Amino acid sequence: MAEVHVIGQIIGATGFSENSLFCKWGIHTGAAWKLLSGVREGQTQVDTPQIGDMAYWSHPIDLHFATKGLQGWPRLHLQVWSQDSFGRCQLAGYGFCHVPSSPGTHQLDCPTWRPLGSWREQLARAFVGGGPQLLHADTIYSGADRYRLHTAAGGTVHLGIGLLLRHFDRYGVEC
Repeated sequence: MAEVHVIGQIIGATGFSENSLFCKWGIHTGAAWKLLSGVREGQTQVDTPQIGDMAYWSHPIDLHFATKGLQGWPRLHLQVWSQDSFGRCQLAGYGFCHVPSSPGTHQLDCPTWRPLGSWREQLARAFVGGGPQLLHADTIYSGADRYRLHTAAGGTVHLGIGLLLRHFDRYGVEC
């Protein structure tokens, strides 16, 4: 079986109007993919930017997959949350990006968005907090359902990913 090693980090985020940000992340693959080592999901610590608007997380990602085919190539899904002074958390943005398919190091910038909801939900979000969230996480990367939503742009999550491919040449894939 061909193998893929994904090694890197979620560096941080910029462009969010909220402070005290943290990121929940996960990786989704197709049925032909098997996780050999590492964890499929995680969460960063909360960071409040002191200078500038960059929230630094430096959260490690270390995954090792085996696969029988290219279909269902791994993709990272991200949820950025903000925490207020009372410890309440509200969604700041959803995003996803495909893991690069070429070996080497890659710098990825993943734009995020959040659902707007009705004018009442927007008003409640401004004064009380909270706001609309997706019922199904796979809506983040399924185009048909996502394009029907009314959304607002969030910030950008920055990732540094290193990719190692092994035994792909045995299956006729040039790296």
